[in-house]
Formats: sequence, C-alpha cells, structure tokens
Amino acid sequence: MMPRKETCNCEPSKRIAAMTPKEAGYFMPAEWCPHDATWLSWPKNPLTFPDERLELVESVYANMVSALSEGEAVRILVDDDDIEARAERCISKVGALSSNVEFIRIKTADVWIRDYGPTYLLSKGREMKAAIKWNFNAWGGKYDDLKYDDQAGEDVVRWSGLRTFRPNIVLEGGSIDVNGRGTVLTTEQCLLNKNRNPALDKKGIEGYLEEYLNVSKVIWLKSGIDGDDTDGHIDDFARFVSDRVVLCAHTTSHEGENREALERDLNILREATDQDGNLLEVIKLPMPKPIELPEEERWLPASYANFYIGNKAVLLPAFNDESDAKAYDILSSYFPGRNIVPIDARDLVYGYGGFHCVTQQEPSLTK
Repeated sequence: MMPRKETCNCEPSKRIAAMTPKEAGYFMPAEWCPHDATWLSWPKNPLTFPDERLELVESVYANMVSALSEGEAVRILVDDDDIEARAERCISKVGALSSNVEFIRIKTADVWIRDYGPTYLLSKGREMKAAIKWNFNAWGGKYDDLKYDDQAGEDVVRWSGLRTFRPNIVLEGGSIDVNGRGTVLTTEQCLLNKNRNPALDKKGIEGYLEEYLNVSKVIWLKSGIDGDDTDGHIDDFARFVSDRVVLCAHTTSHEGENREALERDLNILREATDQDGNLLEVIKLPMPKPIELPEEERWLPASYANFYIGNKAVLLPAFNDESDAKAYDILSSYFPGRNIVPIDARDLVYGYGGFHCVTQQEPSLTK
C-alpha cells in the first residue's frame, strides 16, 4: 500500500496541493539540532501517578523546566486554571518561572506528548516549518481513557498553525529516532504490531517512513525492554547522538529478559549502515539495575536511553544506581557543549515512561 497523501491543515483559501513531506521538501531533523521550544503536558492523571507520587512527579517536571528553559521556550499544556496554578507554584519553587515558560490551555488525558503530539519538520533549506499528525490509539488500544490524547495532538497542531501532513496511520513519536540525514531507527515489535496498522506489512510501513520523515534507510531492531507497555519503543534502548553514532542499552544482568533482547539489537546495529552505506559506530550504554515492583507484578522500564536533548541541557534519567555516573560520562562525551542534567526518574518511570516520552522538540529555522 502506498502512503496516502494529505492536504495541509490550512484555511480553504490557503490549501496546498496534496503531497507528502518528501515531495514537498521537508524532513525530520535530529533532536540535537536547534529548537524553538520543547513541549510538555503538566502531570495530573491519578491513575498514572497515584497518591503522593503525583507531587513527586511535579517536582521532577519543575527541574526539567528549570534545565530546559535556560536554552529555549518550554510550552506546557494545562487543562485549566487550577492545573496552571499548580504548575506555576512548582516551577516557582525552583526559581524557573520566566518569559521562556509558556502555559497553553489544551486539555490532555496524560503526559506522553512524545507519542500523541505532532512530529515537527523543517524544509530542506530551513526556511519553513511543518508538522505530521499521526493517529494515536493509546499504544494499540491498551488504555481507553487515554485515547482522548489523539484529540490533544490535533489541538497542538491547530494551535501551532503550521502546514500539517496527515498520513492516516497509527504511529507514536517514541517508536522512531532519526539522525536527520536520512536514517531512522525503529522496532518490529512496535511498528509491525497488528494492534497499530494491521493492513500494513514491513514494506508498507517503510513507505510511510520514507515519505513522511524523508528518510532513505530504515533500520529495524527487534524488540524493546522489560516493563515497556508501548510494545518496544526505540527511545528506551537505542538512540542516535550524532549522524553515525548510536548508543545502545546493554546489560549483563540475568534479571528479567533485557539481556538477550538487547544483545540481539546490539548485533543488528553493529552490522547496520546509514543512508550512505557507512557502518554505524555503536556504543554500549549501561542499564540501571532492573527495578521490579513485585506487589504489582511488573518491571519498570528504567533506562538511561530515555534522555532528552535540549538546546543547552541534556536531561539524563538517574536511578540512584552505580551506573548513573557511567551514563553521565558517556553523554558528556557526545554533548560537550551542553549541560548534562541528571534528574531522579524513578517516580516518573513508575508511570511507564521517561524524559524523552514526556517531551517533544519543535525545531528552529536557525541553521
């Protein structure tokens, strides 16, 4: 099946002929390219973060805003006056309220804006910006109460006022990672899962990725880590940190099933090439010790790979683990001009996600 071409999200008088981003000359830039803003949605869902954990996660958010707002705008979605007031109080406590922090009144069900928010694009010459609005079905229909966030994503692109491409397939932002040069990482476990797009096979999915992200090389890894309820999102274990360098999570622990799965993915990456046929440089990124919640019969998806790259800061998940320092050193070596900011992520990861899952970058037209 060929990718469906969609019209832009414009007034009727301003409609542009239907085409894909590739045909229109747009591409998805790498995360380390300059941003205009980082998007967040303020936490408030008591099912995701029950009891006192919600306040702890709000403190995590305040520290994230503090680190990011020094280098770019931080746009925070809030449902109403009460949630905005809570957010302001938390951010004020860390001294981070500034003109770079903007509250936007858009209702959401939960915080995972990476997955339901738009994917932002730039034109090849970086003169124009656009967005992709993918369909969101709450990770294969797992959470009926979170399906509302498909509408939240629509509201974000409407607020942005950008030309919007609509492929009309289910895809979450955490399932893809690009180098901005023509290569994308993803997993078979997620994108080929029949709970997303059952009518599409691997070739069909590749067609959409090529046309909408403007890539020429798709690298398929197999599966993700324990505790990940998204069916193997790539941002929990394998991430580009430069055009040809990929950090891949690795563990020697026999707890859970991460060891064998990550070793398989590591071997695939070592044999993979980029869009120009060059072998990738693959660096092992340690995993923290597995975090099990036996009373809930689940593992937490704790991973250093769920970092987020801002203009001046890189948010690094920390777990009070002996490998925290090694992960810090590895990221420091690849982002020498940025401040690596370790933030305790254990309460956030309780809700099944990390810093990358709750952020969405909006790139800048700056070259």
